[in-house]
Amino acid sequence: METIIVGGGQSGLALGYWLARSGHDFLILDEHARSGDAWRQRWDSLRLFTPAKYDGLPGAPFPGDRVAFPSKDELADYLEKYARTFNLPVEHRTRVEGIEKMENPAGTGPHGSRFTVRSGSRTWHARNVVIATGGYGIPRRPEFADALHKGIRHFHSVDYRNPGQLQPGGVLVVGLGNSGAEIALEASRTHPTSAAGKPGGEIPVRHGRFAARTVLPVIRFLGMYVLTVDNPVGRKAAAAFHSMATPLIRTRTKELRAAGVNVLPRVAGTHHGRPVLADGRVLDIANVIWCTGYREDYSWVKLPRGVQLEGLIGPRGVVDPVPGLYVLGREFQFAAASATLPGIGRDARYTAEHLLRAQHDYSRSVMPHTESMGAAG
Repeated sequence: METIIVGGGQSGLALGYWLARSGHDFLILDEHARSGDAWRQRWDSLRLFTPAKYDGLPGAPFPGDRVAFPSKDELADYLEKYARTFNLPVEHRTRVEGIEKMENPAGTGPHGSRFTVRSGSRTWHARNVVIATGGYGIPRRPEFADALHKGIRHFHSVDYRNPGQLQPGGVLVVGLGNSGAEIALEASRTHPTSAAGKPGGEIPVRHGRFAARTVLPVIRFLGMYVLTVDNPVGRKAAAAFHSMATPLIRTRTKELRAAGVNVLPRVAGTHHGRPVLADGRVLDIANVIWCTGYREDYSWVKLPRGVQLEGLIGPRGVVDPVPGLYVLGREFQFAAASATLPGIGRDARYTAEHLLRAQHDYSRSVMPHTESMGAAG
């Protein structure tokens, strides 16, 4: 193949759209059975924070009410239809287990391939590889999580679907970002619930249709065009991004307290199998939901001489030291909105244009050699 795209979510599909328009030879490898399944597998009541008018990918506006907030299943169905509408070449049920760069820059295959991509017993060779899995695929839990008493049911938010998974008794939600706030509010309707952590601020108005018409367009503009790595303000924001808590958007602390959620300091560890807060209190609860985020993991990408990918990714996802390798869909890849639906199309187009320019330059560089070989024959 000319290009392999690893990941069939919104980033991979958006890139596929731009490459298909150019007639480029590519394949999308998706571990799920259907396009959109990564969204279908999230908790049942999840809805997007962005209104439908900002949720469409290139070439296909999101259908329906423009200021409504689609459910995760509506988005999943949209992605499935998107792949079908543009006839994107997606290989489903294909979990990529390894990417390896060949030592020979010119490659050894008939098309000058540089990378080997493996999934089980299957192997592909490609001159370019785009990792569009999103950088935060590994759930993060504190080291003391496994020290909880065996009678406490605990799991990461990635495995949460609805309150029916919880056993009778109190619930502790660890982490007070947007996922933690929304899950805590939902759990409070059926269980005594506490949420531990410090929120990182809140949007200035109540989330909803009014915000979709007034405040969210301003936030989108800032996230798309002001907070970018092309200017000092954006670079400063990008540098601080991973140490800052994300502002609460839909569910705010006032609403949590009104629903009876007990907002607590952070969890510092365990004592005899029970969670211990930073102020020393020990909690007697029956359930813990870890809303503690995700971490990057590119250990499955093998580069020559043991070089690690993490330190090589450029600000627009171009891995300059490894020609032909790209990353797409990372947080703050170019702008604060890069990992959101409003920002994905622009980043995907940039990646496609960079990749196609590199292909053009490669073709020009090998053409004289090909012609001379033909003349000699």
